[in-house]
This record gives sequence, C-alpha cells and structure tokens, in this order.
Amino acid sequence: MSLSNYFIGLLLLAVTTVSMAQTGKITGVVLDENNKPIEGANISYDMISVTSDANGFYVLEIPADRKITVRFKHVAFKSITANFQVKPQEILEFNPVMDSEQEQLEGVVITGVRPRARGIISVDPQVVRRIPGLNAGVENVLKILGASSNSDMSSQYSVRGGNYDENLVYVNEIEVYRPFLIRSGQQEGLSFVNSDLTQKIDFFAGGFEAKYGDKMSSVLDITYRNPEKFGASMEASFLGGAVSAEGISKDKKWSAIGGLRYRDNSLLVNSQETQTNFRPRFMDAQVNINFMPGGKWNHSFLGNASYNRYNYQPLTRQTNFGTLDEPIALQIFYEGQEDDRYQTLFGAFKSVYQANENTTYKIIASAFHTQEQEYFDIDASYFLGEVDANIGSETFGNVTFNRAIGSQLNHARNNLDALIMNFEIKGSHNENRKHRFDWGAKFTHENFRDRLVEWEVIDSAGFSINPPVVDIPNDQPYNPYVGPLVPFQNVRATNFVDINRLSAFAQWNTRTRVRRGMLYATAGVRAHNWTVSGRGLETVTQTVFSPRVQLAYKLDSKDMLFRFSTGFYYQPPFYRELRDMSGVVQPRVKAQQSLHFVLANDYGFTMWNRPFKLVSELYYKAMDDVNTYTLENVRIRYRANNDAVAYAYGLDVRLNGEFVKGTESWFTFGYMKTEENQNNRGYIARPTDQRLKFGILFQDYMPNIPNVKIYMNIVYNTGLPGGSPSYADAYVYQTRLRDYRRADVGFFYVFTERNDKRPASHWLRKFQDLSLGFEVFNMFNNQNAITNTWVRDAYTKNQYGIPNFMTTRVFNLRLTARL
Repeated sequence: MSLSNYFIGLLLLAVTTVSMAQTGKITGVVLDENNKPIEGANISYDMISVTSDANGFYVLEIPADRKITVRFKHVAFKSITANFQVKPQEILEFNPVMDSEQEQLEGVVITGVRPRARGIISVDPQVVRRIPGLNAGVENVLKILGASSNSDMSSQYSVRGGNYDENLVYVNEIEVYRPFLIRSGQQEGLSFVNSDLTQKIDFFAGGFEAKYGDKMSSVLDITYRNPEKFGASMEASFLGGAVSAEGISKDKKWSAIGGLRYRDNSLLVNSQETQTNFRPRFMDAQVNINFMPGGKWNHSFLGNASYNRYNYQPLTRQTNFGTLDEPIALQIFYEGQEDDRYQTLFGAFKSVYQANENTTYKIIASAFHTQEQEYFDIDASYFLGEVDANIGSETFGNVTFNRAIGSQLNHARNNLDALIMNFEIKGSHNENRKHRFDWGAKFTHENFRDRLVEWEVIDSAGFSINPPVVDIPNDQPYNPYVGPLVPFQNVRATNFVDINRLSAFAQWNTRTRVRRGMLYATAGVRAHNWTVSGRGLETVTQTVFSPRVQLAYKLDSKDMLFRFSTGFYYQPPFYRELRDMSGVVQPRVKAQQSLHFVLANDYGFTMWNRPFKLVSELYYKAMDDVNTYTLENVRIRYRANNDAVAYAYGLDVRLNGEFVKGTESWFTFGYMKTEENQNNRGYIARPTDQRLKFGILFQDYMPNIPNVKIYMNIVYNTGLPGGSPSYADAYVYQTRLRDYRRADVGFFYVFTERNDKRPASHWLRKFQDLSLGFEVFNMFNNQNAITNTWVRDAYTKNQYGIPNFMTTRVFNLRLTARL
C-alpha cells in the first residue's frame, strides 16, 4: 500500500471517531480561618453537589471548556462562590477558606494550582479582543507576557533568545502552521488563531512538558469554545472586519462555531515613508464542529482556509538622516511591482474515547496544504544628497546637491507547494487522584516542492558592485575592471523533498504532601526519528531523545509556589532549516539542541483589598549544534551547517492584578543575553539578542463616565543586532538597530455597560457587548526601524545605513457587537 493510501485509511478511521472529553474535576480541602478542615461542607453547581469528608476533602466533577459557578456552603460559615473553567480531564486544586464572620466576594476566578505548577501563563480572551494593536489578537498580548518582537505588522514572535521558527502553536491540541515564504511583516495578513473563537489561552515561555512537541523555545496552547447556545459577533474597522457565529442543536449532540475575517493593511502601509500603490487582500474562514452522540465517543472537526494576496508597487521614498549640522537625505524612485500569494488549507479530525472515569484515548488526524508564490521585479534608483538646513532659505528642507547616485534591481520567481499530514494517538490514565500517566505517538509526512530563483544587481555611481564572496581587485574608476560581471546576490535552486517523522512521548504526573505544602512533579521523555529524502538527495535518518522534568512546591501558609524545570529540547530541522544560503537542501542537518534550566517563584497577594500576582523566572539555556541564520525583517535564512554553540540567560518578572478595581493589568520586565560561537571564532550576539524589554498592558475606565473603557499597550525593547548588511560577516561588522518604543491606546464607549439595570424589553439587552472604539497606534509617533538600507557614496567613499522606518501614528475606528 502506498503512503498516501495508508494515510487516507487512517484519516477515514479518524473521521468516524473524532471527539473531545467533556468533563474535568476540582478537588481540595475545605478549611476554616484557622486552617482546620471542615466536615460536611456542601459543594455544588446547578443541581449537582458533593459533601466534604471528615478531613475536609472533596472532589467535584464539572463540565469542561465553560465557566462554572460553584458554591461552598456550611451552616456554621459564610458561603463562598467561585468561578472555575477546566480543560477536558483537567484537575484543578482549590482549598477554600470559609470565614464564620465575613462572606467571600462573588465572582472570584480560580485558575487552579496545577496550571501554575506547570508554568502556564493564562490570558483572558476578553482582554485579547480589547487590547489595541496593529495585529490585535493573541500574539499581540504575548509580546507583553514574555515574547518579543520589533516588527509593527508581524504576528511572529521570539521567546528568550529563540527565533520565529522555535515556537509551537496548538489549537484544540492540534499543531498548526504558518506560510513559509513570507519575508516582511506587511505580507503576513492574518494569524491562524481567531481570537473571536477562543475560550482559553495558555502560554509556556520555556521548560515545558514532554507531552508538547519538539521545539526549543515556547508553546502556545489555544482552546476554541464549545458552544452552549446561539451567539454571534461582528467587528469592523479601517483595518478590516470579522464575523463569527456559534450554536448548538436542540438535542445537544451537535455544536459548531465559525468565523470569517478580512484584513487590509493599506492604512498602515500608507503611513510609511515609501509612497506606494498597495492592494492587499487577506481573508480566512475557520470552523470548529463538535458531535457528541452520547456514550463514550465524541467527535470534532477543525478547518481553516486562508487566502492572502499581496500586491505592492512602490513609487517614491525620502528619508532624512544625518546631523543638524550636516543633514542628508536619501531619495529613491521605484519602478516595478511585487505580486505575492499565499493560499493555505487546513483540516483536522479529533476523537476522544472515554473508556472509564480515569482513562481516555484520543485520535487526531490533520492535513495542511500551502501554495505560495513570491514574484517581484523592482528597480530602485537612489540619490544621496545634502539638505538645505538654512531656516530662512526658500529651499529649506529640500535636497540641493546630489553627491551619490546608484540603483538596485531585485528579481524573484519563487514558488513553493507543501503538504503536511499528521496522524496521532494519545492516552491518559489517572490513578488514585495522585498519579496521571500520559503517552502518545505521532506520524508525520511532509512533502515540499520548491523553486527558488532570486537575484539582486547593485550599481553605485555607474559601477556594478560585486558580491562580497568575489575576491577580485576592483578600484574603479582609476583602473578598468577585468573580472566577471555577476549579480550581487544570486540564489537558484529546485528542491523536491520528503520528510517522514515518527515521534512519541511518555509522561508521569504526581502530587504528594511534603511537610507544610504540596509537591507537584512531572517527568517525561520524548523520542523523535526523522528521515530526509528527495530528488537527487542522500537519504538520511536521525533520532533524538529528550528527557524533561518539572517540580513545583506550593506552601499551605501563603499563596506562594516555587517551580523548577529542566530538560533537553531538541528541534529536528523543518524544511526551511534544511535550506542553506544558496537555497540547496542539506539533508544531514542535525537537530538543534537546547538544555533548559528554569527557576520560578509565583506569589499571590492582596493589595488595596484586591488580588495581585508576582511571577519571577530565572532561566538559562545551553545550546549545541546551533543552525546559525540571518534575520531580515521576518525572513530567516539558515546556514544549514550546525557550526555553532550558543547560550541564553535572563530574568522575566511579571506583575498583574487589579490596579483599577474590576480590571486586570500587567507590568512586565525582562533582561536577556544570548550569544553564539561559530567555529570557535568567539562569542558574538545572536540576531535575537534583546537585552532589556518593558511592557505594560493597562485597563482603566473614566470614573465620571464608566461606560468609557481605556486600554493601553506599551512596549519598550532595546535594539536588536540587525543593523548590519545581510551579507556582512558578523565577526567583522555588527551594529544594532535603534530601540523599539511603541504605545497603542484605545478608548471604547461600551453601550451595554449597565445592561443588567435596563428593562428586559430594551433593545440593548439583546447584546452581550456593543461598543465603539477610537484607537491610536504609535501614539507618540516614534520612528522604529526594522532594517537598514545600505547605500554607497562614491564622493566620500562612505557606506551609509539608512533606517527603514515602520509605521507612524495611525488612527482607527472599531465597532464591536456580540450577541
């Protein structure tokens, strides 16, 4: 049987058995104000209830993937009400303290001890949907919570010294992918994750468990909603729009949620220095369907179709730089255009078999297909001139003398067609409420058909510039040049590559009481075997093993938890990592290896009678067999030779809580240093060496007009070492970009703020949310640079790096409605 027929058979099997487990548990000990157990406390939700035993212990099973209000009652104590939300088969620990004199406030949201013990950063999807940003969504908030990015229009992010290819993204436990050929943030369009469909967002910034895949940096774990009733939402702004709908059948067996999105970046691109004719179209459709026939099986389907077309025709650009005494201007006149297309289809079937109360089996099958085109011919003629700085002059601010001229012609005809298919089986078993065993095995087939034709010719003052690798004397115009005329950059390759992967994991979780606290332990191991083959390629097979351990200790006396994580994190090469600077696939590329050490403290406390949490994490990563790369905008080009070792260490501090009563805000600080050593030449900064970062995600409201909500997103990052020419030897020449500073703010008038006080017949009672927002992006109009354009001045024999600035201040209106 052929591989494709084998996969189709497995896929058909999965179609008939796709589902999700529907329950989780909360457990703990009910205590009085003296930390003594309370017997006979009633713990209930809806019509379901349990009673605490002589030791105060209780276990309550609740529905998964929706917010459940649980009430703790006892005749001798004041009642407590708390809100819980669990994943399928998740166990949350909550030890309520019942006061005989004062009743606890309603509406407390419990995240549980176990997620904190695992190192999860959880984010409320409502916050994600409100926070302003050019790429509003999940990734926008991650840049506040531990990830980093210096690109205004990109949803890609790096974590603790890693690059954009080192992050795992799951939706409903299914790994998702992004297009391969994208080279700039303005080409990206839409992230896969649709925040309108999202119910739960978990983020691991490092030291994650063995059950997650083989990447070196982070995990983003998204759960979409399982609808319980009909609902719909709509959003419209100058940047595009989105609609979503959800519902459930009368017999409660079928439910579905879906969304359509459209985005247009013209507003943003038109704010840049380059004047263009820009016609982008970014669209996608997603659907998540659940079938719950009853009994032990449940079924679901996740589908996505995305179409991104990027038409770009630059016209002119002028950038002023230099000093007050000697201002200089770069003027560029363009001809030509760029036409890029990225079309992706993704589908996944999932099934969960609930064998009994303690044992669950899951089957997941998915397929991802992408067709990508990157065509451009752009001729740029530049003039480097002196600017009239005389304020009283009629030509003040204009170029009065051109001291350098040149041109640059860029050409590309790149096509890629990729198909990725996965089949996965997982299982979990709980034993005596203290032990949990998880295991899984996954087969992946990847097929890539890639044509890369890309070249660049540079002319300076009428003389063709040779590439840096051509070592032929050239002292024009004093002596004639007799060497060959070759493009400054020339990449040509055609690759037909197949990669087969087999990975597996086994993991054990336990908890036990140690003195005056609870110890949580997780130990697991992953194995990954992959084979690279293809037309004209040597067939190469490699295998790696990754043991991982997480320990956490929760004190009884206070809300404080200590956590330690360590383990090996191998990253077997994906297709882009196999392709070297010349575009040729190198099948012998090894898996990059990273050894993580993470020490964390998680402290919950009360200030101003409101809850707060302070999380501090120290980390160190030792990396070997590093596949070095260059980073230009968001395009990564690997050297594909595993010729380096590297390290990263740093400190992340996050403080979140109700600085304004009823709202949650975040303040973050990070220090990080990462360096690499190529072929024992010495340690130098890696492309993601971002030393300092500060982030604020703040929510507020106007006291006199409580309907007006204010959301602010502030980021400050020190500059990345990306200011050098992409072809420069980093050991000879390396400079940094300017610091990244950005503040986005949104003012929203919420028409439904006081809906509970309106009569039932009022038209606004039909809406859960109806708001109109005014957003200001880059409020302080900071000039942030993503790369430098390098031009040569034959007059002074100098080479200038002119910053490529990103977006300026932009205004936006946003209307949101949710039924």
